[in-house]
Amino acid sequence: MATEAGSLTTAPTRPGLWHRAMAGTTGPVIVVVAIIVAIWYCATAAMNITAVRDAAERAGTPMDWQQAVTATMSLDRPLLPAPHQIVAELDKTVLGVAVTSKRSLVYHAWITLSAALVGFCIGTVLGVLLAVLIVHVRTLEMSLMPWIISSQTIPILAIAPIVIVVFGSLGIRGTMPKALISAYLCFFPVTIGLVKGLTSPDVLMRELMRTYSATAAQTFWKLRLPAAVPFLFASLKVAVSISLVGAIVAELPTGAQAGLGARLLAGSYYGQTVQIWAALFAAAILAAALVSLIGAVERLVGRLMGARS
Repeated sequence: MATEAGSLTTAPTRPGLWHRAMAGTTGPVIVVVAIIVAIWYCATAAMNITAVRDAAERAGTPMDWQQAVTATMSLDRPLLPAPHQIVAELDKTVLGVAVTSKRSLVYHAWITLSAALVGFCIGTVLGVLLAVLIVHVRTLEMSLMPWIISSQTIPILAIAPIVIVVFGSLGIRGTMPKALISAYLCFFPVTIGLVKGLTSPDVLMRELMRTYSATAAQTFWKLRLPAAVPFLFASLKVAVSISLVGAIVAELPTGAQAGLGARLLAGSYYGQTVQIWAALFAAAILAAALVSLIGAVERLVGRLMGARS
């Protein structure tokens, strides 16, 4: 009698909870954030412990190491604030006050964001126009590209005060000078990325369009532009984040009274490191939101073009 032992198969084992959590992106991100937060708390204790001990000695109240470490997490003006101090500052300045108040980070973020978005739009339009001209006019490729690349070798911290002073002398203040600085930063990645995208179709594809007697405009709309869409959105993600940097940098040399740059200045003047870090986190969150928005538009355009998700 034949045995059935050889025909038996074991049921596949179900992955454990840890493997299921690590299979996607959420689990690894949480682990990395937890490690960063742990290292941050250790660095906070190490950097602030000297200030705590000096204050205790001056007050004549000796502390053991546990009390000293605990005190490093609640200093008013720490060298490095603890993560929970930054979260508390964000809660106080975002949710604890009206958005129209000058103490609100939302108020300051909107002022910086408005300049960054205007600069992003100007830089994007300029970058797209330059890229199209460079691709279709050989002379411009040879003459403009070296200058476009060279323009980014000048430090923005050197240009920003000049732009602000010149426009201020002309009576132009507020959003526009900051927007132009943002545009100066973000037109470059758009130009370079779109030039790369528009020239990405290989020679065989371009020759095929010529055999169909396609005009330069038809080749652009039906071949070059669809091929350049991924390059364009990758450049836009870089440009939108760097435009925010440009707006913040533009607020620094002028002693601005509003904006995230103004919050950084005020925090540095009065030694409010928690305020400085809260403004930095607000800028990082704002940049992440802008990049995510560009990514959502990219996915929408991809679906409209027939891309499979």
